[in-house]
Amino acid sequence: MPLIRQTSPHALGINRTPKVMQWVLIACLPGLGVLIGFFGWGTLINLIGCSLIALTAEAAVIAIRKRPLSFYLQDGSSLVTAWLLALALPPYSPWWLPLIGTVFAIVIGKQLYGGMGHNPFNPAMLGYVVLLISFPQEMTRWAPPINIEGHPAITDLGEAVRAIFTLDNSPLAIDGWTLPTPIDIVRENRYLTMTELWDRQPQLQGVAGVGWCWVNVAFLVGGLLLLYRNIITWHAPIGMLIGLGVMSLLCWGGSGSDSNGSPLFHLLSGATMLGAFFIVTDPVSGATSGKGRFIFGLGAGLITYLIRVKGGYPDGVAFATLLMNMAAPTIDYYTQPRTYGHKQPKRGLAKSKRP
Repeated sequence: MPLIRQTSPHALGINRTPKVMQWVLIACLPGLGVLIGFFGWGTLINLIGCSLIALTAEAAVIAIRKRPLSFYLQDGSSLVTAWLLALALPPYSPWWLPLIGTVFAIVIGKQLYGGMGHNPFNPAMLGYVVLLISFPQEMTRWAPPINIEGHPAITDLGEAVRAIFTLDNSPLAIDGWTLPTPIDIVRENRYLTMTELWDRQPQLQGVAGVGWCWVNVAFLVGGLLLLYRNIITWHAPIGMLIGLGVMSLLCWGGSGSDSNGSPLFHLLSGATMLGAFFIVTDPVSGATSGKGRFIFGLGAGLITYLIRVKGGYPDGVAFATLLMNMAAPTIDYYTQPRTYGHKQPKRGLAKSKRP
């Protein structure tokens, strides 16, 4: 009787690609809600625009490659890329920023390498960095949190749409309503103590600034959901948080004018939790083994801190992720797990000995 040839895997798990992508999108919802609550409707508009552009760009490339359209679109990976990019963009970015960033992320960052599973870099962060380098002025215009005294904010949905799609990018004077982020304020401070800085800057309230603490807590909640559902493992997130926390603790400097911010400030400001649980956990462009993922996250945390403190960009998560993407093959090479039938793992150039 002939036997049916069947290659591995012989068992089907519940975490298939479309399901994984759906859970990632669901886990983003708490952070999205808090961003809308503190910064207005701009993030939601960016997210809808990036999603439509990502699906269109992916469909166009798939059609050119003569691949089955429904099979590749239904996995949800393009939507995850679009959402991560939209959540990282300033809320009231001009409409052409999401357009350029999303097209670059999907076409160049993903499909040019062969589609999902083949891209060496995180597509969303690749699109973000291209925008940040090419259009630094537009990418650093962050809207003030709602209800900051003395600083008007866009709260109406109609105003938000006009701010994004009109030529001057705002119904208000652009320089009259944008504010630097807490990370920018702390990095540029030279003369004031941290107490004086917190007293003089209206957006610096609480641990990490108005809104930013709760945004990071919301993304932390989403990340814990992904851990609970076994969508991601703990290695990369914990590695990044340890790397960022230890560096900020060693270089803290107390409350004087030379302080770079407390560890809690860095853990709960910027894109820390978004990066730790949604970006460095990318299974394609990151390391593969448990130890490798931890090293990957640790390196991302160290580089993020250095860029925040010494660099000129608003945050360092995107650059840190791309730099560690380049190091991922080397990390995998030196952190290979033990192969069945061998006493010890093959590490680097050393050959494993058979029993």
